[in-house]
Amino acid sequence: MLRFDVLTLFPDLFAPHLTLGITRRAFESGQMDVKLWPLRDFAGDAYRRVDDRPFGGGPGMVMLAEPLERALAAVQADRGAPADVVHFTPAGRHLDQTLVSRLACGPGAVLLCGRYEGVDQRVIDRHVTVEVSLGDFVLSGGELPALVLLDAVARLQDGVLSPPSHEQDSFSDGLIEGPAYSRPESLPDGRSVPPVLLSGHHGEIARWKRDRALEITARRRPDLIAAARANGRLSARDESLLRTLGL
Repeated sequence: MLRFDVLTLFPDLFAPHLTLGITRRAFESGQMDVKLWPLRDFAGDAYRRVDDRPFGGGPGMVMLAEPLERALAAVQADRGAPADVVHFTPAGRHLDQTLVSRLACGPGAVLLCGRYEGVDQRVIDRHVTVEVSLGDFVLSGGELPALVLLDAVARLQDGVLSPPSHEQDSFSDGLIEGPAYSRPESLPDGRSVPPVLLSGHHGEIARWKRDRALEITARRRPDLIAAARANGRLSARDESLLRTLGL
């Protein structure tokens, strides 16, 4: 079973997201398990304090090392085997499909959700194996990134998506997925579905989708095109299309 242990000050944030939507299938089927560990349960005083002012001054509060150390020890003892400890921070690597896929195929991880001005660095130095950021912006805590990670991992589990549409998702082959259309074939103002999608010719449809994925990726994420070239993922036809488009 794929198991994620979440250390958080706000466990109530998680329950609704684990029981709604398609990804709930991963939890209902037992393929994934999420165990929530309220950090205040590991506080060392009657006030259940888990934060204090930073040494050296500065704004905000810092999450204390000792409650976190106790929580992590309890999690690892309960798991019975070592696991990656993921800390969500603006200083981390950007969350991407490569990391999601790696976690989806492993034993899971411990998700450390920081708050306030951050976590005592000694905890990070000793325990954290992966630091993750959602992007170049700051959130109030690690709970939302943890939920994003859990959602991304859950949808890769067998039977969650039927058919397994994640195989054609953006980034699954290094490109951004192209546009999608549905009924009606024509809107009142005359905007219509591209005729090739109505042709029933699977080969032409596949080529059209590939071409549109290449175009949108080249225009919006040229770095992904460069990576695809470096990894040998672009065919001669792909390169010809990009030259024709001036991309």
